[in-house]
Amino acid sequence: MLPVSRAQAQTHGGGGDPVAPQSSGNPQDPGDQTKCDYWRYCAIDGFLCSCCGGSPSSCPPGTEMSPITWIGTCQNPADNRAYIISYNDCCGKSSCGRCLCNRNENDRPMVRPQANNDINWCLGTSSSVYNCSTAVILGVALEQQ
Repeated sequence: MLPVSRAQAQTHGGGGDPVAPQSSGNPQDPGDQTKCDYWRYCAIDGFLCSCCGGSPSSCPPGTEMSPITWIGTCQNPADNRAYIISYNDCCGKSSCGRCLCNRNENDRPMVRPQANNDINWCLGTSSSVYNCSTAVILGVALEQQ
């Protein structure tokens, strides 16, 4: 079975109750984790887990992180280095509906699904119901030659 487009989730809008700003408190991880312009979200598409009871790297309670992922490479403004980011969907509850973020930096067509953010990646979990998306740092990207 092929992954399914997240078009329906986008129709729910990014409304909801206002969310208080969140920071990691680490100067090497700057920015508000509830805002779409947070540096790790350069290739994200979906509701931000940091607005839904989780964090940029963890799912909200009652949801399950998908082991199937898409990846992006984002530049951290604290050290100007590029980092490999794994975007994992959190699944098992209906869409969070808060802090919708759709950024398409380095997004690739469906023929390269590992770099495409328009897919519901919940097919690797016990429930294919999408809730929100995380942005987990995997490591520092290699320098381009």
